[in-house]
Amino acid sequence: MALIDARDLTIEFDLPQKGLTLVALWQFSLSIDRGQFVSIVGPSGCGKTTLLNAAAGLLKPSSGELLINGRPVTGPGPDRNVVFQEYGLLPWRTVESNVQFGLELRGERDAASRAKVQQVIDMVGLNGFEKSYSYELSGGMRQRVGLARALVTDPEILLLDEPFGALDAMTREVLQREFEQIFLKTHKTVLLVTHSIDEAIALSDFIVVCTARPGRLKGIIPVDMPRPRADYDIKTHPRFGPLWEEVWGLLRSEVYAELEQEKVHA
Repeated sequence: MALIDARDLTIEFDLPQKGLTLVALWQFSLSIDRGQFVSIVGPSGCGKTTLLNAAAGLLKPSSGELLINGRPVTGPGPDRNVVFQEYGLLPWRTVESNVQFGLELRGERDAASRAKVQQVIDMVGLNGFEKSYSYELSGGMRQRVGLARALVTDPEILLLDEPFGALDAMTREVLQREFEQIFLKTHKTVLLVTHSIDEAIALSDFIVVCTARPGRLKGIIPVDMPRPRADYDIKTHPRFGPLWEEVWGLLRSEVYAELEQEKVHA
């Protein structure tokens, strides 16, 4: 049984001020097995983040089904955590306190919970910064805090919404490599939304390509490159170029279709 199973999933948004209904996803089907790292790529507005929010339990399907562990998603749950692009840290809390927050919501404030916090802080490379506030941290360090906060409650599924998108190129590459190591250690199931084909290849077991809005499944491409990929420059691997071309080959017409939609609505 798939861990995450979308079956003919359709999600629509009513826009009463315009008298329109926006169809974000249309009869979208996708199955993700336990322990897989799956990236979703597609043009802007194709419903990538909508799918992620539905998996998080923040949106309800208009039709179709979205199942986690064989049960319909009816809201957020402890088996899933989201890491956003914008960090979402509480500025009045230290690194340690931000990471602790999820455990506090579950009533965990004992020595064991503090040990969990320290463990994930060490895992994401922030030891020594436990008492620092977010304004004292770089963008990359803030994203590490967000990742630690998501990991500390030990969810089965991590939902990542462009988590490295706001970072400079060098920091982004470093964090991608470090996150792969965390993925290999923790064996989480990961669903990543990204606009970067390079990032999808660097991190994923499978790349899901979506059509322009309304988002539908266009193709699934397995990334047949060995792990850990952080051990070498993946762009020099003989499979990188063909994989990149295969993904872009599916994406190209969808990106142009989205540009045409923007011209019509401009």
